[in-house]
Amino acid sequence: QVQLVESGVGVVQPGGSLRLSCVASGFTFNSYYMSGLRQAPGMGPEWISVIDSRGSFTHYADSAKGRFTISRDNAINTVYLQMDNLKPEDTALYYCAMRRARDFVLDATRYDHWGQGTQATVSS
Repeated sequence: QVQLVESGVGVVQPGGSLRLSCVASGFTFNSYYMSGLRQAPGMGPEWISVIDSRGSFTHYADSAKGRFTISRDNAINTVYLQMDNLKPEDTALYYCAMRRARDFVLDATRYDHWGQGTQATVSS
């Protein structure tokens, strides 16, 4: 079955950087768009980024644009989210996610498969 396992995020001061890794299994990874989602405390889930199956197209929410970079390595079924110049409002649970339709949407609630999430905390 589909498995998405995130790792690599933790605690950082404002202005710092973190990198999320997500290892995928159970599906043909190089055929699917992969998205990054997050959920802040008390808030609904938010779509923040996407990368196409080959890694040639990326797109970001305004909240992530210019600060976050999504990439992938299809040889090892892994997607990465590099987060720079972090702000306290970036504090959230971060997820990688995919849709069975092999596409992406901006509505985070419409994703079929999510990882377990990994916490990023930005605090001084």
